[in-house]
Amino acid sequence: MFDLLFTGSAQAQAVPMPAWLDLAAVVVGSLTGCIVAEERKLDLVGFVGLSILCGLGGGLLRDMAMQQGGVYLIDSPYAIPGSVAIALISFAFPSPFFGNPSALEWFDILSVSLFAVSGTDKALLHGLSVWVCVLMGTLTAVGGGMLRDVFLGDIPRIFRKSNLYALCAVAGSLAYFVFGTIGLNKVICALICIAVTVGLRRASLRYHIMSPADVDLTPKVEAGVKRAERKVRDARQKRRER
Repeated sequence: MFDLLFTGSAQAQAVPMPAWLDLAAVVVGSLTGCIVAEERKLDLVGFVGLSILCGLGGGLLRDMAMQQGGVYLIDSPYAIPGSVAIALISFAFPSPFFGNPSALEWFDILSVSLFAVSGTDKALLHGLSVWVCVLMGTLTAVGGGMLRDVFLGDIPRIFRKSNLYALCAVAGSLAYFVFGTIGLNKVICALICIAVTVGLRRASLRYHIMSPADVDLTPKVEAGVKRAERKVRDARQKRRER
C-alpha cells in the first residue's frame, strides 16, 4: 500500500487508453471553447482559437510537463482537424449547440472529466507516482480552460472562489488512479472517473458548496495556544499550592 503512493502499477501500464476516449475529450473540450466564443461574440478566428485552446491546450501542457511519450496534438492525425472542424461547424450552425443556456456547464464539466481520464492514464501508463498521475490528470482537465481565460484577459476560473471545479478533477483523477492500479478495465475506470468528477460538481452546485477563499486561521491558532498556556500555568500553580 505504501508503494502505491510513489509508484504506478505494472498491470495498469499494460493497455493504453482507447483512442476514441481521447478524441471524445478533444471534441467536448473544443465545444466548450466554441460556446465561450459565441458568448463573447468572437469571429471565426476566435472560434478556432478557443476551440484549439480548450480542446488541446490541457493535453499540450501535460505533455510538456511529462516529457515522456509523444505530444498528442502532433501525434494524433485527428486532433487538430477535429478541433478545427468543431469550430467551423459550431460557427456556421450555432443554434443546435448554443440554444440551451446550461450547455456550457454540462459540456465544461464533462470535458474536465474526460481530460482527467486522459491525463491520469498517460502518467499511469509510464509508471509514475500517484502524485504525478493526479497532477497530470488535473492539469490536463483544467489547463485548456485556464489558457482560455488567460487569452481572454480573465482571471482563470480555477483561481476564483466558486463551486467545486478543479477539486472535482483532483478527485476524479485520484479515483482513476486507484481503480487503474488494481487492474480494472480502462473504460470502467474512465466511467468511474467521469461519475466522480461530474457528481461532485453537480453536488457542489445543488448544495452550494464553495471552494474556500480568504481564509485566516491565525486568530484561532493563537487563541488555542493561549488557552493551552493558561492550562499549563494553572496546572503548575496547583502543584505549587499542594
